[in-house]
Order: sequence, then structure tokens, then C-alpha cells
Amino acid sequence: MTDVPPGVTASAAEQTAKLNAEIRRETRNATLRALGRSVLTFVLTIVAVLVIWVGALWVFQISPYVGKGPIDVWNFLFTMPNSEANREQLFGQLWVTLGHSVVGFIAGLVVALLVAMIFQLSKGIEHALMPMAMLLRSVPLVAMAPVIILIFGRDFASVAVIGGIVVLFPALVNIVFGLKSASPQMNDLVTVYGGSSWTRLRKVALPSSLPEFFAAVRISVPGAITGALLAEWLAVGGGIGGAVGGYISGAQFSAVWTAVVLVTGAALILYNVVQILESVALARMGMGNRV
Repeated sequence: MTDVPPGVTASAAEQTAKLNAEIRRETRNATLRALGRSVLTFVLTIVAVLVIWVGALWVFQISPYVGKGPIDVWNFLFTMPNSEANREQLFGQLWVTLGHSVVGFIAGLVVALLVAMIFQLSKGIEHALMPMAMLLRSVPLVAMAPVIILIFGRDFASVAVIGGIVVLFPALVNIVFGLKSASPQMNDLVTVYGGSSWTRLRKVALPSSLPEFFAAVRISVPGAITGALLAEWLAVGGGIGGAVGGYISGAQFSAVWTAVVLVTGAALILYNVVQILESVALARMGMGNRV
């Protein structure tokens, strides 16, 4: 028989146990619903992309010599005599691009989080630097690339800077908005109990900003891949970004379309993986209504 704490009746203990079981069951159901919605969204996204792809080739009457459909890409990767060499080449380049994407993703997201936290702690710094950040964001990255390459060279550092810039600004805006969405009453409560600005940030603002943080991570995934492609094309070479130009000049249109499909597929998969993790995590934390 379960021991009942002093001052608590057996009936009250049973009600508490039932309530806890109900909460666990509802949390599990919410998690499963969120997971199901995310998987369904992913499947529908893939179907929509395929329909748009085939439909665009048909509507614009693109020559089969230039425009390749899903079957052409499949044949290029799996049924042609040199398919194994094609897979080795294209997937090898994809892994290089994804590696560069990870560098830009981490660099941009970490800087965005740190800057957003500084803005939250000091409104003066935010008012001084946020307009500069938005002004810098308005400058085309292609125009900034020569300066970045001149400063950091054609190596790993340029990949981090170019990819980080693509990720930084959208993530920064989302995270700043999330930190400001914290309940004023909760902030006042922390202040009443003697909490500092850092305590309010750590105990209230950061937990409240989780939905916006996940949104920043979601939009940063395709942004990081775009940044990696730009860095490969403009600075370091290698990967799909460095190879596509050669494919186009050599009229290797099957390779071009396959490269685009692989990059797009990787971006969709990673985006939806993050979305699934976001839905499950927020559902378990009771924030499912903010997804």
C-alpha cells in the first residue's frame, strides 16, 4: 500500500495520482498529435514540390534536353550505366555542402542568440545596434563577398562568415521578438523577489521565447544551406555550389537538376525534422498552441 504523506487523506492522494496520470496521458496525446501533423505536412510538402516541378516543365514547355523531370533524375542516379559514379560524385558534393551549412548555421545562430540576449539586457545597446544590423542586412551579400574574401581569405573562415550572415539576421529578429513576448507579470514577480535583469532573462524570457527560437532554427536551416552554396560559389569552391557552374558550362543538365534536387531535398528534410522536434518539444511543455 502506498504511503500517504502526513496531512493528506487517502482520497486526496488518489485524486492527485489520477490528476497526474491524466496530465501524462494528455501530454502524450498532444505529442502524438503534433508528431502526426508534422509528418503529414512533410509528406504533403514533398507531393506539392513534385507536382509543381512536373507542372512547371509542362506549362512552360521546357525542352527535355534542358529540363529534367523526376524520372530523369532517378535514372541519372540509379539506372544509367554510370549511375554509381554519378551517386558518388553528387552525394559527395552534397556532404561537403552540408558540412559547410553546419558551420554557417552554428555561427549565425549562436551570434543571433548572444546578440538578442544582450539586446534584452540593455535597451540602449539594442536601440543603437538594431538599426545598424538592419542596414547591414539590406546590403546584398554578393556585394559584400569580395570584402569578406579579402579579410578572411578563401577558406573555412569565409564559409562561417558568409553562412553566418545569411542565418544571423532572420534568426536575430525572431529571437528578439520571442524574448520580448515574456509575460510582464512574471517579470514583475521576479523583480519583486529581488531578481536581476539576468535572472529575468534566464528564468522568464528564455523559456517564453522557445517557440520563436524554434522558428528561428527552422528558417535558419535552409538559410544555412543557401549561405553554404554562396560561399562555395563565391569563395571556397567545392561542394554543390562550386560544381554547378561547371555542370552548366559543360551542358550536363542531368547533373544540374540532380544537384538542385539533392540540395532542395536535404533542405526540406532538415526543415521538417526541426519542425517535428519543435512540435514534440512544445507539446510536451504545454506550448503546443503557440506552434
